[in-house]
Amino acid sequence: MKNILILSSSPNDDGLTAACARAAKAGAEDAGAVCRWISLNEHTLERCRACGDGWGTCRQSHVCCIGDDFDALQRQIAQADALVAVTPVYWGEPSEVHKVFFDRLRRCEATAGEKSRLCGKPVVCVAAAGGGGGGTVTCMEQMERAMQHMRAVIHDRIPITRYSREYQLGAICAAVRSLAER
Repeated sequence: MKNILILSSSPNDDGLTAACARAAKAGAEDAGAVCRWISLNEHTLERCRACGDGWGTCRQSHVCCIGDDFDALQRQIAQADALVAVTPVYWGEPSEVHKVFFDRLRRCEATAGEKSRLCGKPVVCVAAAGGGGGGTVTCMEQMERAMQHMRAVIHDRIPITRYSREYQLGAICAAVRSLAER
């Protein structure tokens, strides 16, 4: 049985991003996977300090020296079989808490090479744009680049807007179901 971790980064429990995370959870559970949904906004996550000479402990030991919730989340990613990253799109980019978390994770994991906790791990990336719906492409590019640096395998990339909500929520559910069955 697969263990799928959903990381969502929106403070809005009723918005488009939350609907995407619910669709991902439904897809995982439809396939019989164990699923955990974590809202990054509910955790204390500081920005990277570029410690020491700019790399601190992340370059050598692949852990962060900041004493917040990051280490526990990094361990949960290591234990998961697959990952779903869901972010709202703000100004054509992932949300601030998404960037803070994944910037630190990339520093720890990209330097680990084949020992990265995400190496070979399948990931579904979802960029949810409200408002006019723009910015999903540039947001998705940033998400994809981070995952590539950490050697994750992109299973699917799903941009969603309020206009495509109805059918893209089904696509998210199907993509995560496929991920769990893989």
